[in-house]
Amino acid sequence: MLEKTYKPEGLETRHYDNWEKAGAFKAGAGLSESDKKNAESFSIVLPPPNVTGSLHMGHALNNVVQDILIRYNRMRGKNTLWQPGMDHAGIATQMVVERQLAEKKLPGRVALGREKFVEKIWEWKEESGGIIQNQQRRLGSSCDWSRSRFTMDEGLSEAVLKTFVELHKQGYIYRAKRLVNWDPKLQTAISDIEVEQIEKDGKLWHFKYPIKGMEGQYITVATTRPETMFGDTGIAVHPDDERYKDLVGKTVILPLVGREIPIVADDYADPEQGSGAVKITPAHDFNDFEVGKRAGLEVINILDANAHLNENVPEEFVGLERFKARKIVVEKFEQLGLLVKIDDNPHTVPYGDRSGVVIEPWLSDQWYVDAKKLAIPAMEAVRNGSTKFVPQNWEKTYFEWMENIEPWCISRQLWWGHQIPVWYGPDNEIFVGLDEAEAQKLADKHYGKIVELRRDSDVLDTWFSSALWPFATMGWPEKTTELEQYYKTSVLVTAFDIIFFWVARMMMFGTHFMQEEPFETVYIHAIVRDEFGAKMSKSKGNVMDPLDLIDQYGADAVRFTLSSMAGQGRDIKLSNKVVENNRNFVTKLWNACRFAEMHDCKPVEGFDPKNVKLTLSKWLLSELSETTNAIEDSIAQFKFNDASSAIYKFTWNIFCDWYIELTKPILFGENEADKTEIRMVTAYVIDHLLHLMHPFMPFVTEELWNRFDAEDVIRESMLITSPWPSNSVIKNDNAKQEINWVINFITEIRSVRAEMNIPAGAQTPVIVVNSNTEVQAKITTHNNLLKKMARLENITIADKVPDGAIQILIDGVIIALPLAGVIDIQSELDRLTKEMGKAEKDVLGTEKRLSNESFVSKAPEKIINEQKERLQAAKKQLVSLQDAFTRFEKLKDK
Repeated sequence: MLEKTYKPEGLETRHYDNWEKAGAFKAGAGLSESDKKNAESFSIVLPPPNVTGSLHMGHALNNVVQDILIRYNRMRGKNTLWQPGMDHAGIATQMVVERQLAEKKLPGRVALGREKFVEKIWEWKEESGGIIQNQQRRLGSSCDWSRSRFTMDEGLSEAVLKTFVELHKQGYIYRAKRLVNWDPKLQTAISDIEVEQIEKDGKLWHFKYPIKGMEGQYITVATTRPETMFGDTGIAVHPDDERYKDLVGKTVILPLVGREIPIVADDYADPEQGSGAVKITPAHDFNDFEVGKRAGLEVINILDANAHLNENVPEEFVGLERFKARKIVVEKFEQLGLLVKIDDNPHTVPYGDRSGVVIEPWLSDQWYVDAKKLAIPAMEAVRNGSTKFVPQNWEKTYFEWMENIEPWCISRQLWWGHQIPVWYGPDNEIFVGLDEAEAQKLADKHYGKIVELRRDSDVLDTWFSSALWPFATMGWPEKTTELEQYYKTSVLVTAFDIIFFWVARMMMFGTHFMQEEPFETVYIHAIVRDEFGAKMSKSKGNVMDPLDLIDQYGADAVRFTLSSMAGQGRDIKLSNKVVENNRNFVTKLWNACRFAEMHDCKPVEGFDPKNVKLTLSKWLLSELSETTNAIEDSIAQFKFNDASSAIYKFTWNIFCDWYIELTKPILFGENEADKTEIRMVTAYVIDHLLHLMHPFMPFVTEELWNRFDAEDVIRESMLITSPWPSNSVIKNDNAKQEINWVINFITEIRSVRAEMNIPAGAQTPVIVVNSNTEVQAKITTHNNLLKKMARLENITIADKVPDGAIQILIDGVIIALPLAGVIDIQSELDRLTKEMGKAEKDVLGTEKRLSNESFVSKAPEKIINEQKERLQAAKKQLVSLQDAFTRFEKLKDK
């Protein structure tokens, strides 16, 4: 017998271990070797989490969506592969190990030297890295863990080296001096995604620069970074700005420096902003760099790697820390009478998300990929429909980024990562090879003798190796069976914020090296926010830990919550209450199966649903068929919320609330043939339903299916690898219409009884007025059922509505409930008057609170939302009370 209460703890671990031991997650699981070759493939590559990472709600949603797709397609007999792995996470991992060494008071990175420090990182990785994979197991992710890859494992490292060497030979990789996001604390270039834009209360300083040859004439510019003025090499004005037309081509004298810099015309200058004139510092601003290129301006770097002023500034400023220099520059301008004014200026400032320091646009020598050329076939793959984005609107974002793509900086000044396969000769000549021997051979040939080479110390951007993920994890550059079977992959599931950083780059490398795009579909999922729609963050204290939720409610409840809220284009507002409700849903399923077990409902071999006789059976099977279609259609369209809704509606509303209740008179009755059919149908539907629910709630469905066997023994087979049920039931509109009429009849009468405050134990008569023969036949057929479930004394047919009766209209037929003697109408009117007064007071009080600007401005967002919900509930209650009052008044008048 099933236990009285479903307890997920222990059970989830047991099933997961059994699945893994049985090889249920492996590529092609459930198929013979010959079937694997002939079956349609379905493959997904898991976005590799950082080796330093731990599971958060975004990961949880991402994993749940992929697991639904994999489990569903595995059950449908496809040759499935869910390829897992981890990313080496250059900066994050290096920082973790450096911090650990410092805490243990061990020699740091520099003292250890590169080789020994990297050894320490590998040691940390083996001991502590990859915790997230065990956390993914808690969620139920059915990845092929036997194939798990790491972006720095031997095979992927070889693929990375080959990619660099090939792209360099083809002219796609080159070295150049350009602006990068420079982290002065970590001493490395970082990507845009590692830069956090933070709103700060700053200042806007207005300086005037003297115009050469025009005594006493100045041009005013405004800046948020006065210290960069030493690198100014031009002033830009808009070409249509009449104020400055005569000044274009003239020069100004750069204060504190004495250097002449030209006034140039460029569309970048906005006549509506400030004075309309903009100082241009090409070496320290990304926009200025582009203006400088167009105008042919000099590029002067005035900062060193530590963000201190370098030798390109006047001697008195050399070596100053940037913010100290800022203060002194402002003081100097004021002393010279060149400070016009200072405005308060809230603005965003770029911070390193790891280091927490202000990032500098900094001119440095780095390695780049010519992304513009590689983007052309990657864009074409989306344009011609070879790869589709879901929702489709993300294609616009993809094209906007790709069409405006800049050279991709792929070098990082770190020690942890793929060291760039570049060696330099004595004169800095560059030699690129798969290893040092190959580079040495090239150098010896170039110089005509053996020379000593020096390897580039930089490593590659983590996104470079991640860009190879869809095919390198399957064995590329070798031609493997896995590549033949599983590439291109079926779908990529990811978040919108890495469409450019990861999706676009995988598309570029896939179309270039495989001559085929890596994905048929790119599904962009929502962001998981807190219950009020705020982004989760540690600083706000609103982070929800998926593992805590699993411990509290079980993995199935967490999974179903995320899938049921995963609507396209809508962010998820998550709360404990929603997860708790879905835990109750799991319990509802468990109790329904206990009911079936107690009434000896067991699967019957050879049962054919087409041969059922009872209208109730035909109705349920017809609803099951429609539900199956709805789930399949929704999954095909990546509408996981609709699929979940179909499961919930059928399980809770149709099967538990109505079917089980409607079967009780039969199961407790005397007709053995009807009992037997109900038992068979119940068992068949539960078996079918467990299959439908398995991709969404794998643990509880596996447990119930294992226990729900015809022979009262634990099944040897597993639901995870059982075939998806065929939808062979014929839709029966007549049965559906008849049972839905019965349900509607009972529901309406129950609703009126509750509204009119009729005592639960009181049985009332019902009169059906002006009914046709079809309705009368339904009443005759289901008379006992209707009376029992609607608590009716009797059901009679009449030509008119009696006095003192409440009327209900069901499908055009009047149903009358005479209430004389059942309730005291005046007492009910008095009660409703009192309750309406309370409800009105609640509405007015809450409205007044929400219209109070002081309250709204000071109260936390959580309190505001609670008040709004309270107001909505109070208004709804008031309308319901008013409707009931109107009904009673009509009865009193009669």
